[in-house]
Formats: sequence, structure tokens, C-alpha cells
Amino acid sequence: MPLPHRPELFVGRGQELDQLDAALATPGTALVQAVHGLGGIGKSALAAHWAATRPHGHAPIRWITADTPTAIQQGLAELAIALRPVLAKALTTEALAEWGLQWLASHTGWLIVLDNVDNPSDIAPLIARARTGRFLLTSRLTTVWNDAATLVRLDVLEPDESLALLTRTATAQHPGRDMDGTADLCDELGHLPLAIDQAAAYLAQNPLTTPRTYLRLLAEDPAAMYRNGAVITDAERTIARIWNITLDRITQLQPAAADLLRTLAWYAPDHIPTALADLADPLVRDEALGLLTAYSMITPDLATGTLAVHRLVQALARTPDSSDLHRASHQIGQAREQAIANLNTALPASSEDPGSQRVWRALLSHIEALADHTSVDTDTVATVRIFHGAGLFLTVQGLSNQANGYLRRCLTAQERLLGRKHPDTLACRNSLAYAYRSAGDLDHAISLYEQNLKATVRVLGRKHPDTLSSRNNLAYAYQSAGDLERAIPLHEQTLKDRIRLLGPDHPHTLTSRNNLALAYETAGDLKRAIALHEQTLKDRIRLLGPDHPAALTSRNNLAGAYSSAGDLERAIPLHEQALEGMVRVLGETHPTTLTSRNNLAGIYASTGDLRRAIPLYEQIFTDALRVLGEEHSITGTVRDNLTAAIAERDGRTPPS
Repeated sequence: MPLPHRPELFVGRGQELDQLDAALATPGTALVQAVHGLGGIGKSALAAHWAATRPHGHAPIRWITADTPTAIQQGLAELAIALRPVLAKALTTEALAEWGLQWLASHTGWLIVLDNVDNPSDIAPLIARARTGRFLLTSRLTTVWNDAATLVRLDVLEPDESLALLTRTATAQHPGRDMDGTADLCDELGHLPLAIDQAAAYLAQNPLTTPRTYLRLLAEDPAAMYRNGAVITDAERTIARIWNITLDRITQLQPAAADLLRTLAWYAPDHIPTALADLADPLVRDEALGLLTAYSMITPDLATGTLAVHRLVQALARTPDSSDLHRASHQIGQAREQAIANLNTALPASSEDPGSQRVWRALLSHIEALADHTSVDTDTVATVRIFHGAGLFLTVQGLSNQANGYLRRCLTAQERLLGRKHPDTLACRNSLAYAYRSAGDLDHAISLYEQNLKATVRVLGRKHPDTLSSRNNLAYAYQSAGDLERAIPLHEQTLKDRIRLLGPDHPHTLTSRNNLALAYETAGDLKRAIALHEQTLKDRIRLLGPDHPAALTSRNNLAGAYSSAGDLERAIPLHEQALEGMVRVLGETHPTTLTSRNNLAGIYASTGDLRRAIPLYEQIFTDALRVLGEEHSITGTVRDNLTAAIAERDGRTPPS
């Protein structure tokens, strides 16, 4: 058949076109070029555009659909008829195909585009016999074209290219129409050419529909929008149908691969750890990943050991559609539960040690995607565990405002699932209060802590360890708010009770002693503060080791107490020692490290050593701004300290 070239639907692809040009410019190269990629990525459009517009010098040019042996035979028969029309009435289809193949084998200079090759063995006899011209293949298959002289992998369009493609079609007949939201629509469609074309045709047919309206329709009824195009859109060329053809083939070969693709749909599209692609049988999982890769449904990143899935593939794979055998509601539900189970299995046990922090960072975008794709009404104990862990990690990292959303959702779900007085619900409320306190929202924090302490006493009793933790947390919130009259007695009572019930060496007991020391220091009782800090540091080193984060915190706190007492000879070396340990164990930009660096700069400033204080403040501010953001309390504190230090150096009064 002739080339199906539609120049109005082609944009960009300059690099890929140049690759195909370069292959022909070298004499004696192999006769096969292959273009591969995801269904709808524009492989056929690239092949047709190159064959129709580039100066390759080949003739004749024929286009053969090559997805089945029957289609290939029909294409060769049509070639024979095009070359010798009289044969149409004289030969059968089989004989015509053989005549066409013989013609190719005995002539030079021709170009045959074999479109949508689904099985390399289907075209192997053709390529083996006809070696005097050029074949250009298109295929969803990725990993089977080792013999091709040129292998062109297509990716999505650049944002400006997809914007141009959609605008060109949508405004062709209606140049003055409202196109607000076009860039957002292209982003939502993942810059996939077929999806852009489908949306553009819909908009062209419906001139009163704006891109913003299309986005709303896509959100309200995605199944219909992926399935239906405009009147002029070929039903076989919609997003849903194109990928269904691939999924039909994948499911025939390995049903678990389709299950795995639906599971991966619940995560972020990029940097998916292979742990989230878990299946019960590792061998089946590896086969499934290999098959999905071969058909371009996923893209492995060998450098990072992660996977990527186009966001529109994900959107389709998690959207139920009763008319689609691959997207029945029970399949979507099973995939969601498997995605949740895989995330739960991958969660680190801790949120503080460096190894766990790396894992948390790798999982955060996927937890966020799961939260976006599900609702609190469908949350389970499993999702609560995921979101609770993410909230705590973000709080520890100083990102309390982000943590609040997860922890509020956890609390809402736990109250629905377990009731307001269940211990797990109380734990969620405590974590939310902790996030509020870390963000500086002490009114909300104190209110929640007071509410939680009353409920904990009522449910668990006054001597339960969780009750003591609630009392400690409330005391610390009072302390943070400057209410030492309530904070110190509560700290003192909690420390006594923890010593009696948990023992003097329990980590919670050491925490109470540390917090009481800080409260004494804030109240100006430095003698008792220093004694408690010294004892806590000794005990934490003895029990946890000198490089444990708690021991490093105690060293930092003791240095602060020495500084408050004016004992800078002991304060500065201890601060420097604590900071060196925090950088080594927690990293340069951990919130605790940033706070310690700020404290050391403060000591330098207090001794008049502004030459060391100001550069340190500047570096801390740069790091805090980059990692925590402009609105974070640590960033604000460092900014104020830097401003004051510069004003002192310049002999000015710092702004109030």
C-alpha cells in the first residue's frame, strides 16, 4: 500500500530522522533499520515521514502491515499487483505474494516499510530472500533487533512539540478558539503523540470544548476518554485499543506480566525500585519484567536499577472499564492491593539511620502517587502504615508541612477503622501533634497532645509506657511554647516514673532526662542542666555508642549548656566534635546537622569571631534554603542569625 503520510500530524524527531539518514549514507551497511517503542509513540509516523520526505533515493516505496503472516502475504500480493496489474486476475494471493517476493529478490533500490512487526519470525523468510534493497521496520518490541544496522528508540515528544501538534489540529478550522490549558493537557497526556492526536481530534470536532474541559472530562470519566475519539478517529487507533492489542499478546505469553503492569500503575512513573515489582515467584517476576520490557511497556534504567512506565500507560492500567478484558474492576482492585503490599514490604524499619533514609527517599514519590490515586475512604490498615511511616520520616527530615497531610489522613482513617480511643489511633494523633510542633504550630500541637494524654490515661492507664510518652511529648510542647511552669513539673514527674517503671538505662528514660535538662537550661538553671546533660551523654555513649544520633544530640546539647554558662573552652571543641559526627552519620543537610552548624556559628559570633561565623551562616542558609525551603523554621532562624552577624560586622543595628 502507499505511504500513510500525514504531514500535519508530524512534529519534531529531527535526531531520529538524522539517524536513519546516516545509516543510508554509509555504503555496505546492513539492509535493515528498526524503529521501536511504546504503542502510540509515533513509530509509524516517523517511518512514513522519513520515507516520504527525506532524500534517500529509494524507489519504489511500499508500506506493508506486518503484524501477522497473513498481513505480510497480503502486502506482498499488493506489491505484485501494483507492479504488474494484469496479475491480479491470473494468480491467487499466495502466488501473487511469491511473485512480489521474487521481484524484490531480483531488483535493487527499493524500500519496504514493514509496519508493526509483532513477531520477528514472521518477517525472517522475507528478509532472508530479499537482500538487495532496504527494509525499515517499526515494532513495539525492544530487545530482538540485534541484527539491525540502525536501531531507533522513540520516546515521547518534547513539551513544545506536543503543544504545537495539539494546537495545530485543534485550531485548524477554529483559529480563534479558547486554548487555555493546552500545556497542562499535554502534560497530563504525557506528551504521547497518539494521545495528543486523539485529544486534538476531539477538540477539533467540538469547538466549544476547551483543553480545560477536556482535562475535566478526563478526570471524571477516564475510561471513556481513553476509549473514544472524534468521529473521524479510527476506533482501532485510540489509546485504549492500541495498548489492548499489546496486552492481548503479553497476556497470551505471560499472564503475570499484565498483572504486574497493573500493579506498577499505582506508583510514580519514574525510578520505580524493583522491590515494588515483587511477585510471589522471582522467576515469574523476571520473566514478566523481561516481557514488559520487550514490548516497550516498561523501561529499565540500568544505571539506577529502577523501572519507568509512561504515565498514560499507568493511568489506563488503573482505570476500570467493564468493556475491557484487561481492566475489569476486580483486576484493578487486586493490582492496587498488590501495590500496597509491595510498598509495605519495602518500608524501612527506621526513619533515622542513613541506610533507611536512602530507602525512604527512594520510596517517597511512589507513596505520594499511591496517596494521589486512592482516597481516605478506601484506606486500610496497610495504607495507614505506609502513610504514617512517610509522615514520620518527613517530620524527622524537617519537612513537617508535607508530613501533616499524610498524618492527618492516617488519623482520619484510623478513627474510621479502629475508633478514636484505639492505641493505634492514639499513636497517629501523637505523630500528627509531633509534626505540628516541628513545624512551629504549637497551638495545634499542644491541643492534640493534651487530648491524647487524656485518652491514653483513660484507655491504657497512668503507668503504661505510651502514657509516659504522651506526658513527655506534652511537656516538651509546653517547653517549646515557653510555658516552663507547666513543662518542668511534667518533665520531672515523667522522668521519675520512667526510672521506676522502665529503669534508668531505658532509651525513653534518657530522653526524659535530656528534655528536663533542656528545660532547666531554658529556665536559667544551668548547674542542674549541665549535670543532667553530662550524665545523659555518658549513658548514651555507654549504651548506644559514640556515633549514635542520640549520643551526638546529647553532645551538642551539652556544648550548648556550656556555652550558655560562658564556658567556651569546653563548648567550642564539644560543638565541633558533635558537628563532625553528625556530618559523618547524618549528612551535611540533615535538619539536626543544620541546627548543630547554626549553634556552632552562634558560638563563634558570641566570641566576636565573625570571620568564621558569617561564612558558616551563609553556607547553612544556602543548604537550608535548598533542602528545607524558605518557609522552614530552621531556614528562618539561620537567616535572622546571618542578618544580625552581618549587621554587627558592619556596625549597624540589625533589623527587628
